[in-house]
Amino acid sequence: MVEGRAGAPSGEPAPRRVAAVVSAPWSDRRVLVLGATGFIGRWVARALTARGADLDLGVRDPAIARPLMAAYSVQGRLHPVDLGDAAAVRGLVTRTRPAVVFNLAGYGVDPRERDEGTAYALNRDLVSHLCDALIGAADESCLVHAGSALEYGHARGDLSEDTAPAPDTLYGMSKLAGTRELTRRRAADGLVGLTARLFMVYGAGERPGRLLPTVLRARHHDERIALTEGLQRRDFTWVGDVAEGLVRLADAAREAPPVVNLATGRLHSVRHFVETAASVAGLAPGRLGFGDLPGRAEEMAHDPVNVQRLRTATGGWVPSTDPAAGIRATLEFHESAPDVGVSP
Repeated sequence: MVEGRAGAPSGEPAPRRVAAVVSAPWSDRRVLVLGATGFIGRWVARALTARGADLDLGVRDPAIARPLMAAYSVQGRLHPVDLGDAAAVRGLVTRTRPAVVFNLAGYGVDPRERDEGTAYALNRDLVSHLCDALIGAADESCLVHAGSALEYGHARGDLSEDTAPAPDTLYGMSKLAGTRELTRRRAADGLVGLTARLFMVYGAGERPGRLLPTVLRARHHDERIALTEGLQRRDFTWVGDVAEGLVRLADAAREAPPVVNLATGRLHSVRHFVETAASVAGLAPGRLGFGDLPGRAEEMAHDPVNVQRLRTATGGWVPSTDPAAGIRATLEFHESAPDVGVSP
């Protein structure tokens, strides 16, 4: 079953004070996006729609996906698919014959997702099934897979891609297994593809309970916001820049290394990010309950992320949107988008 095209480009301008970055046109290039209704998936589909790509969107439930895709100005064919079913995945790739597949599906970011079998099925085995489907396809076919900073785990230093991973969470370990599978298949089978390791991605569409949605939702109540001390430093990357980076890396996938960090290369403390978000949202500083919550044992601690591979692969481009601009863009999107589950 294939649904009709979802949504239509709105032609809305880029958010104010957010860097304008546009990669090469994708007019009529056939592209398959898996995890299209997810936080990052919908932004990648939005970016590809703006470039004129011929989009196929793998979704769990087209009835839920259709209004969401319209809210994000995404235009593409909706395909219901169970990503845990190897035959269904291979069948979808065979039917759509994509030049590029973006695998943005995953399991384990939500704290409630803790089933080990499901984690490895979606974070590792799905990558293997996609590789099987793409082997022997057209020469230009490639796979862009979203990895995670948590693959590094307790590793220290500047986190270059040559850093030895030391994951200590189910999500990090299963995502690393997917990265290694794609790297192995690229070397053994000549598959064109890469893993883009994502760091602290924020923006419109994040699930409730994450840091930025928690702060922005505080506009609608008067309670104190319980937070950790916020001394840990993170590479906060606006989701619009992440989508742009993934598209640019797809353009460079044939020559790029098998693993590329997709981050800004700059660290900000969680406290600085929260204070910035509160200022943008008009919240009084006294409502920020720093220290009300304990820190987490699995918190990462590292130097600024090394983004030299990204810079080389994309001809000098790296994400440039600072937290204040990205948070403003998030609020602007929420204020302009229809109320279909996108408001904080």
